[in-house]
Amino acid sequence: MELSLATRTVGEHTVLEVGGEVDVYTAPRLRERLLELIDGGVRQVIVDLGRVDFLDSTGLGVLVGALKRLRAAGGSFALVCDKEPLLKIFRITALDQVFPLHPTVEAAIAADPTGAGA
Repeated sequence: MELSLATRTVGEHTVLEVGGEVDVYTAPRLRERLLELIDGGVRQVIVDLGRVDFLDSTGLGVLVGALKRLRAAGGSFALVCDKEPLLKIFRITALDQVFPLHPTVEAAIAADPTGAGA
């Protein structure tokens, strides 16, 4: 399956909508897009995983790298995910303790610790 990436702006946040499978083959595209956003000055990133069907350890690594990079730049990074199979991966790896996970983009914006919420 292919990976789809679409970016939109909601207030001060950039939402990266991800669809398809994030695995060893497609994760480099996700990493590249996240780096483009961060290096381009975006500081509030929300990655919407609502249309992701599969996520492996390579994809998790890309997300962790983006989180670290944004935190170092004083930004915020959140994930939108309401699919139980994906949430289970975050729980098993204890990454649910690392990432702010939200059921909707609106919830992620409202919870933004940088004060850029709606």
